[in-house]
Amino acid sequence: MAEAQLFISQDEFTCSVCLDTLTDPVSLHCGHSFCLKCLTDCWDQSQVCSCPQCRHIFMLRPELKRNTLLNEVIKKLKKTALTPPPLQSQNYASPGDVECDFCTGKKFRAVMSCLTCMASYCQTHLRPHYEIAAWKGHKLVDPDRNLLEKLCEKHQKFLEMFCRTDKTCICMMCGMTEHDGHEKVELETEREEKQLSVEIVMGEHEKNFTDLIHCIEEAHKKLTENIREQEKREMEKAEGVMEQLEKEIEELKRREAELKELSETKDHLHFLKTFSSRCVLPPNGDSLSFTVTADFSSEDLLKELSCLKKSLEKINQWDFLPLTPSDREAPIFTLWPPQPQSRDEFLQYFCPLTLDINTANRELRLSEGNKKVTCDGIKAKYPDHPDRFDCWPQVLCREALTGTRCYWEVECSGDFMEIGVAYKGLSRKGGGEECGLGINDKSWCLQCSDSQYSVHHNNQETEISAPYSPRIGVYLDWPAGSLSFYSISHTMTLLHRFNTSFTEPLYPGFYLDPHCSVTISHLTTCDQ
Repeated sequence: MAEAQLFISQDEFTCSVCLDTLTDPVSLHCGHSFCLKCLTDCWDQSQVCSCPQCRHIFMLRPELKRNTLLNEVIKKLKKTALTPPPLQSQNYASPGDVECDFCTGKKFRAVMSCLTCMASYCQTHLRPHYEIAAWKGHKLVDPDRNLLEKLCEKHQKFLEMFCRTDKTCICMMCGMTEHDGHEKVELETEREEKQLSVEIVMGEHEKNFTDLIHCIEEAHKKLTENIREQEKREMEKAEGVMEQLEKEIEELKRREAELKELSETKDHLHFLKTFSSRCVLPPNGDSLSFTVTADFSSEDLLKELSCLKKSLEKINQWDFLPLTPSDREAPIFTLWPPQPQSRDEFLQYFCPLTLDINTANRELRLSEGNKKVTCDGIKAKYPDHPDRFDCWPQVLCREALTGTRCYWEVECSGDFMEIGVAYKGLSRKGGGEECGLGINDKSWCLQCSDSQYSVHHNNQETEISAPYSPRIGVYLDWPAGSLSFYSISHTMTLLHRFNTSFTEPLYPGFYLDPHCSVTISHLTTCDQ
């Protein structure tokens, strides 16, 4: 009898952990087999003993025994029909690729990420998502190395909605709690509308630039034609003058010849009679003059072209900055003028602020239309509110600043106060560091203490040496990720600039010690 030929795929004898032919194979109760070393290493690095392929969990760590029969089959097949799979070096993760979270040793490139598992998988470790019924409903997306950024920090839920009221991405729980009643849409809808608005703006810019180029080309063409026409007119005038001069020269030569002939005559009577008529010169009116005239001033033309060139160069220096409601969306770009330098330029971005009484600690008193806050030792009878600071003597403003440039100034009175900004997620209850301005990753502040300055963020302090002034200017460039503090007197002095990447709307806020006050200044672009 002819020997039967066995056709078996090498995948049947491949370890799903190392993706190589099984070595010292061991089999689990779920039916899957692995290399002894691969499975041991996986379980030694994990707190739970589970099958790396189907994720079946074992309450007690099974004792691993070599599958002798399977081992012998692999040895025989290696000698006959089966050769070890070649190293798939082309599937290993490169520095720019997303790695598989389940590969051990040298990791393979992930082909999909799961938003339900919050993990990325290579082709082999992705199989359970297609084979196991409980996993088939998971949401798979293209490989993404920033999966954690797609989770809500507060509820650990997937960010799948956009709040247009607060201009931030939210999860479903956020939509039913603090964003209840706000205008909310799906991320895809907001992206499409933003993309459409960008295309409209870009179309308008393109049309304006096209019109400007057409206008310049028409002006250049008309100017060239005018210059050539004037050149032609002046050349014709010059040719007429030359013709007239040639006639005068001929006449003068004729007279010269007559005078020469007269000078040689011996007849004194003839000489005297003829001399008077031959020496009479043409009257002044007969002489020709030539003046080149112009219908335009070349100096004025050069001046206008120079101004236009400077304007275009200034536009070319403008910054393209990403303007996006959240890092989870594709960036949208907007065109911003250069950074302001003088106080008048800063005042173009003046933003009126109002203190939010629902956030004010009961040690603080608001006045002057909620533009001034004072810590005078008298407890206010504010009602309970989830946004109120119950321990820290702090207050935030009502305005959420995001996606633009803002400038405001405050007048300080007293020995110790802090001026800063914070995300809405800054904790309000208790006396921990998660509530204080500048001592966590959700807030930034300038501290004014005993006529000295220091800045704080995430519990990091930087002391500042600068002349003290009770008036402080704050400039927020949200798209560029910069927050600047200025001392205002007869000049503006930069105290410090934070450079970061803002991900949420910012709320201006203040901290006050007893007998201190802060007043938000009323500014206009005409203030000096």
